[in-house]
Amino acid sequence: MSAPAPDDARPALDGAPLFLLDELPAAALLDRDEVLVDGAEGRHAVDVVRLAPGEPVRVGDGRGALIEGVVVDAGPAGLRVRVTARHEVPAPEPEFLLVQALPKGDRGPLAVELATELGVDRVIPWAAARCVTRWREDRVDKGLAKWRAAARAAAKQSRRPRVPEVAGLMTTRQVCGELADVDLALVLHEQARRPLAGVELPASGTVAVVVGPEGGLTDGEVVALRAAGAQAVRLGPEVLRTSTAGAAALAALSARSRWS
Repeated sequence: MSAPAPDDARPALDGAPLFLLDELPAAALLDRDEVLVDGAEGRHAVDVVRLAPGEPVRVGDGRGALIEGVVVDAGPAGLRVRVTARHEVPAPEPEFLLVQALPKGDRGPLAVELATELGVDRVIPWAAARCVTRWREDRVDKGLAKWRAAARAAAKQSRRPRVPEVAGLMTTRQVCGELADVDLALVLHEQARRPLAGVELPASGTVAVVVGPEGGLTDGEVVALRAAGAQAVRLGPEVLRTSTAGAAALAALSARSRWS
């Protein structure tokens, strides 16, 4: 759905920055109510963004609850915001799930960042057979923490009221189990004959996009993914990096569903 035209009653909020708290006060409904943005978020708002009294802001919990307000005070304690409105933003449809094979180096957080900005709702890190990067047992938590931090930061940057969920690291067998429950599963493959642009998308439910590693999918993975109900599609004639292919696919899907 296209973004609505700016409301003359609240023009400044269209460009208001978004800050995320773990929880929002349940009673923050009236003009006299205030919310304190403290901790790291408060320091960022005051020291980096340099917000001042009178400026509009949004404060959310990353799960769809969203407060609109105006800065009352910005100081060492953080940001005090007078609440002007509160919303519960519904989850977008269809839901987008990205199954992302572990990219090499530090490109994993980049893949999550780009996917978040382009509409992903859930991300599954995938230990595909040809992944150069391997999360050893003692490094899984650290890897997941980086991916989740990237999703949160990108959600704030793109002003998304919902932070994408980053699931635990999965094997091919576990990924296939997840795909069995989605409404449409697409595997990006350079040799696929069917273009992504030609796939009919469901209006609701879950659309999954599977992105393999730099070395490509093994024959066994292709067979397993197809058995789980996934179909191979191609983005175009170019071969993209695994860290950018998912974002490109999500942009194409968003343009055909959420952005039209």
